[in-house]
Amino acid sequence: MKRRSFLKATLATGAASVAVSAGLLTPSTVLASWNKKAFDAKKVDEALNALLGSSDAADSADVKLTAPAIAENGAVTPVTVDASGMKGVESIVIVASNNPTPLVCEYKFSGAAQGFVSTRIRLGSTQQVMGVVKAGGKLYKAQQEVRVTIGGCGG
Repeated sequence: MKRRSFLKATLATGAASVAVSAGLLTPSTVLASWNKKAFDAKKVDEALNALLGSSDAADSADVKLTAPAIAENGAVTPVTVDASGMKGVESIVIVASNNPTPLVCEYKFSGAAQGFVSTRIRLGSTQQVMGVVKAGGKLYKAQQEVRVTIGGCGG
């Protein structure tokens, strides 16, 4: 390790330790907020209602969901939701219908950000994966069935 890198890391750790001891950094101020009711929901409609206020999303060609037709390993299934052609994208939500908790993730956008998300998710079994985009106060979706050969959520 180079001396300069070591000194930077030491100073950063020391500053963070002082801030924590002084009470300037607490878990509630450092961690992002999340919707517990939505992430604890056991059904897709319940999760979407708790998170977005509605589960009524219209199919849209402007929302492009890319996922493998067959996932060899459900623990690391790549999923991409592209709504970059839509104006005013507020959030993108990814839902897996048969997971124990179907809401996988939510991404919020502001300003001139483009609506594009690429991530890896866990799937317990063969199921529908849905990308829901909130744009202009309305919900749009795209969905696809993903067959899982090795489960990632307890399978």
